[in-house]
Amino acid sequence: MSAKLTILVVEPDKDRARAIIDSLTETGDHHIMVLAGHTCLARSAAELNPDIVLVDVTNPSRDVIEELTLASSPLDRPVAMFVDRSDDGLTKAAIEAGVSAYVVDGLRADRIKPVMDAAIARFHMFQRMRTELAATKRALEERKIIDRAKGILMRARGLTEDEAYALIRKTAMGQGKKIADVAQALVTAAELLS
Repeated sequence: MSAKLTILVVEPDKDRARAIIDSLTETGDHHIMVLAGHTCLARSAAELNPDIVLVDVTNPSRDVIEELTLASSPLDRPVAMFVDRSDDGLTKAAIEAGVSAYVVDGLRADRIKPVMDAAIARFHMFQRMRTELAATKRALEERKIIDRAKGILMRARGLTEDEAYALIRKTAMGQGKKIADVAQALVTAAELLS
């Protein structure tokens, strides 16, 4: 963690907030903002657009985790949550909400930097996985549409599968479009005509 980060710290206790700020200041020249409670977290996260959110909660509840999920958009940025105590249900809820780091036994100054580094790394890893999953799903859907379009051409024109694909490909190249777009147009037209 060497770049300057915009960090939103959610901590209602002023003394604990000051200790967190002091610890963060030792890790680098960051832009640090403190929010005294989780109730305004949604608006604050949207307005401030922090690089990472650090939440220090003595007694987490499902409401806190739900507010955190809605507010800090754990899928948009890393979130590290420090709690004094937890149970399996809350831990699972936090992880499912997308919290990048869920640290039980509270926030200690010597753990802030390693936890932030881990939260950022984990967030980026999951972000890559989500991107790859979305691309794979899109490719699978495109493959299904192309297969349907080939089937339509095979039935309508008596073509082989390779000939049908070649015709779709040639049409796409001629029109400067993607094969999947031409296939979708063919499937849509066939649905309208049937």
